[in-house]
Amino acid sequence: MTIDTVALGFGSGERAVYASNPWASRGRLFPENSSLTRSEFQRDRDRIVHTTAFRRLKHKTQVFISPDGDHYRTRLTHTVEVAQIARALARALKIDEDLAEGVALVHDFGHTPFGHTGEDALDELLKPYGGFDHNAQSLRIVTKLERRYAEFDGINLTWESLEGLVKHNGPLLTKAGEGTRGPVPQPIRDYCLLHDLEIASYASLEAQVAAIADDIAYNTHDIDDGLRSGLLTFEMLEDVPFLATLMREVRERYPHLEDSRFAYEITRRQITHMVEDVIGVSQDNLRKLEPQSVADIRAADQVISTFSGEMAETDRQIKKLLFSRIYRHPDIMRIRAGAAQIVSDLFKAYMNDPSLMRSHYWVNHIAGLGETALARHVGDYLAGMTDTFAIKAHGELFDHTPDLR
Repeated sequence: MTIDTVALGFGSGERAVYASNPWASRGRLFPENSSLTRSEFQRDRDRIVHTTAFRRLKHKTQVFISPDGDHYRTRLTHTVEVAQIARALARALKIDEDLAEGVALVHDFGHTPFGHTGEDALDELLKPYGGFDHNAQSLRIVTKLERRYAEFDGINLTWESLEGLVKHNGPLLTKAGEGTRGPVPQPIRDYCLLHDLEIASYASLEAQVAAIADDIAYNTHDIDDGLRSGLLTFEMLEDVPFLATLMREVRERYPHLEDSRFAYEITRRQITHMVEDVIGVSQDNLRKLEPQSVADIRAADQVISTFSGEMAETDRQIKKLLFSRIYRHPDIMRIRAGAAQIVSDLFKAYMNDPSLMRSHYWVNHIAGLGETALARHVGDYLAGMTDTFAIKAHGELFDHTPDLR
């Protein structure tokens, strides 16, 4: 994929006509005075970083449960890597870097403890009450559950940041009103009645680069962490032609490199190739679309910032490798089963006796709630837990807590 290096304009400060404009934001649900020193999207990013939810990402699983080792990625380190890649893509495409970074920083707020295992377990437990979706939970956190301001719940992000949070993976509804990935989660539908996020259209280009940055980041760091754990070997990477080519290039240039540096040389090249591929595809799509505003990006009938066909196939091959060698490895599956049991046991315990939720807020807001509302409160409480807090809470309530090592 050829990149138009002239069009990149690194450091020029030039803003494309299709970029989101923080000085023309659609505003916040609760109107606020503008800042004298920061744009609206800078304020959003800063608010996201200062939340409790952001700090909790430090002790939430990405792939490997945190007790496995200090050097494995957590949700926080993953999030920082996504934000870095998103900002690089935004700068190359001359769009708003602060909005792209903010969407990247907030995109995993709604994840439960124990990664996708916890999410799957909580979704199953909440099926009778509307299920669980981590994007919808992220929206609940930033519009309701963070309680920092005197005048409103949540952190009162701009329409553009909330749109990016909800729609960074594409529209949630077709033009005919049908769900693109099943029913739209109730928290998103409820919020749209107050502040319509137009979930039948694509999001801004800033949100789109945050989404593809997520793919680039976890494809790369899951390989790095897999090699560190021993579940992946360099020989296994040979199954993906793209990775085999990178390894051959590194071996030819550095024939005596130790394994740790060899792994880093592979992953840094992987990121570079994927980022450059996305930039080239995005530029091609923008030339074809000729958007004159961010509205034209939203009205397009396709995602603009994505992989080329060849890189999309590589992405599929890498995911297949990670799925078979790591995500479904017997050791990981044993840990996943234990983590799911912890979430299930805690959910049932809190439903039977809500006073076990120790926070003053939870205890004082559950009196008289119906079963569905109580289940949602329990879901909020569990989703907000870190791995370490969930393990400790389980140990206090039950005689045996699964060993997640």
